[in-house]
Amino acid sequence: MLVIKNGQVYDPINDIDGEVRDIYIEGGKIVEKPDHIPKDAISIDADGMIVMPGGIDMHAHIAGSKVNMGRKLCPEDHYEHFRIAERGLRSGVGSRVPTTFMTAYRYVEMGYTTVVEAASAPLVTRHAHEELRDMPSLDKAILITMGNNEILMDRISQGKIDEARDIVAWLLKSTGGYGVKVVNPGGVENWKWGGNVESWDDEVRHFGITSRKLINSLVTIVDELNLPHSVHLHGINLGLPGNADTTVEIIKDIPGRLHLCHLQFMSYGRNKKGGLRSGAGAVAEVLNGHPNVTMDVGQIVFGNAVTMTSDGPLEYRIQKMTGHKWCNDDVECETGGGIVPLEYKIKSVSSAVQWITGMELFLLTKDPWQLALTTDHPNAGPFFCYPQVVRLLMDKDYRDHFISLLPPKAFRGSVLRELNREYTLYEIAIITRAAPAKILGLAEKGHLGIGADGDVAVYDPNQFGKRKCLCSFKPCRRALDFPSWVIKGGEIVVRDGAILRDIPGVVYRVNPSYDGLIVDKIREDFERYYTLSFDNYPVQEEYLKDTKGVACQ
Repeated sequence: MLVIKNGQVYDPINDIDGEVRDIYIEGGKIVEKPDHIPKDAISIDADGMIVMPGGIDMHAHIAGSKVNMGRKLCPEDHYEHFRIAERGLRSGVGSRVPTTFMTAYRYVEMGYTTVVEAASAPLVTRHAHEELRDMPSLDKAILITMGNNEILMDRISQGKIDEARDIVAWLLKSTGGYGVKVVNPGGVENWKWGGNVESWDDEVRHFGITSRKLINSLVTIVDELNLPHSVHLHGINLGLPGNADTTVEIIKDIPGRLHLCHLQFMSYGRNKKGGLRSGAGAVAEVLNGHPNVTMDVGQIVFGNAVTMTSDGPLEYRIQKMTGHKWCNDDVECETGGGIVPLEYKIKSVSSAVQWITGMELFLLTKDPWQLALTTDHPNAGPFFCYPQVVRLLMDKDYRDHFISLLPPKAFRGSVLRELNREYTLYEIAIITRAAPAKILGLAEKGHLGIGADGDVAVYDPNQFGKRKCLCSFKPCRRALDFPSWVIKGGEIVVRDGAILRDIPGVVYRVNPSYDGLIVDKIREDFERYYTLSFDNYPVQEEYLKDTKGVACQ
């Protein structure tokens, strides 16, 4: 048994806001206080410290073929950022796109214990599983891209929604996936013919359906399958001036649950000259009125980043704007994509507008349960910059300092300077723990109630000053930079900022039911269109040994 004593607990799912409590963990789970505490129980004195559930990153790109290509495109990261193997741990390299062990260590050192790989094409998911298994002390999940899958679009275009639903279920089962990811629905398919989609009612070439029909059908299918997580949507017109209008339109039109990922990139207005300005106000206003829709922000962090996405036309556009090194690919019958390293510069008007847009989304969204903190790692910046984003949200003086460094032109149409809101620790616990767990449908994550996973982060707000802090002084704004203790599944994995050991994690997966007759129909499509044998397509069980099923109900 492990006991965390006298900690100031922030557990929004259980309505605990800074109460001093003891936490008991046994068998990897949170348990009630026992009648007798065993003599060999481990005790942590958390007096004056902040106790939260382990952090959850619900949208990051950490494993798989595109991440591997990102590592290859940034060799300079490997020369400058590395970790030598010591204390029985593994070595690692990289900053913007770290290697597997480096990724795991940096997450755990922040107090994060669960991470979702946000996009993997079915055809290449086996490799994503291989890399996730190589990340210790983290629980993981994979979202499977389906927004440009030709077999699915064929059934939807013919009105065979029952068959489309069975195909979605089969794809999730055969890949060990957790949820449905949609990227620029129909636009990536059109890109294979030199086109794109610019509105929700543009037609997907050769299929006779619109982007709106495609996303609405998938939202309905996901709800009918009772998947724990809603459709995870990367919308259309990403990065373009005026795309806030298409985002508002889909929020108003969607027939069920929807999660909008890296919404900052989808929330731009258009200035008088057709350039970029923040459109976060309009997006936040409609989001506040639609509780069926959630989002993660994708906050810009100034400095080096790597854009990687299944949105092939977007990456082509970024490469033409920047002239940076670039790769683009086509995953047969399923999706496409690309990768471009870049830098967000604090004196650049466009970068500043992006930063402002993300901040406004955070501060204008009324209900923190509708959003999650992300940087869309590594697209808007590395995940290990989350403590900086937390401080920006909690400390207006710190935020104003950043604002003072930005070009004045970037603030045209912005209300950020007038926003005085400062997030509380309770709200930070929501957007980094509780809300991601609820949005993902992970009932054992994001809280410290009885039966929850024994994943806990303990932070010392006094590490930046001698005066004892009960979370009402400025040092508290930096308290979440480095945890003093991190517990994963009841085992201490970090103490005083140092990783002590590697322990295995699990990969969550779903197993929705479907009509077995669909398998023969899918096999026929494979024989017609795929170069890969149907029998070699599903991820073999040997790759899924460390997975854990989550019920669809």
